[in-house]
Amino acid sequence: MNLCLFDLDDTLLPLDSDHAWGEFVISLGWVDEDSFRRTNDAFFAQYQAGQLDVHGYIEFATRPLRERPADELAAAHSLFMQRVIEPQLRDSARDLVRHHQATGDRVVLVTATNEFVTAPIAAAFGIESLIAVRLERDARGSISGRIEGTPSYREGKVRRVEEWLGEQGLSWADCERITVYSDSLNDLPLLEKATDPVATNPSPALLSVANERGWRTLNLFT
Repeated sequence: MNLCLFDLDDTLLPLDSDHAWGEFVISLGWVDEDSFRRTNDAFFAQYQAGQLDVHGYIEFATRPLRERPADELAAAHSLFMQRVIEPQLRDSARDLVRHHQATGDRVVLVTATNEFVTAPIAAAFGIESLIAVRLERDARGSISGRIEGTPSYREGKVRRVEEWLGEQGLSWADCERITVYSDSLNDLPLLEKATDPVATNPSPALLSVANERGWRTLNLFT
């Protein structure tokens, strides 16, 4: 089997969907603009520095979701897709996904952004398999503010892919070729599992590592 793993934010999308969702929540008037933006930006800076308190971030980011019914959340996300995400779906990224699908690769979207935000985005790319941060839900199906299982962040991405493979009765060793696309040094543990790591729209830190190790680089949005 050939496996292809895509990061999402700043890899297939020329933006960070998690941070963009926070800005969208502000535009809906669901939160206090100044305080929410300050905290959202601070968590984003943590992520960029590779030091995100992912559990603290999920508790913060899901507060507006926990206060609203499912139908209101679905309508808001549909509007988010229409206004924010769909204008940023580039042919270069879609064509890359389709290329791997056409060659028979098992394509998986592996992201540190939560499943609520990313499931419709994965569908827009035609990717059926999504590994994202899972939001814990209570007996009524309401979001609790906690993470279920291992968060798909840094080393957690490797763990979650291993779990996904295990669910199919497979392991890393069953993959003849493993291609990983990412922009971020946060994904170094996952990139190091690849036979074909591709630094995609790479940050300066990842570009430096890619150059040192002779990894392929790819710029989808230039």
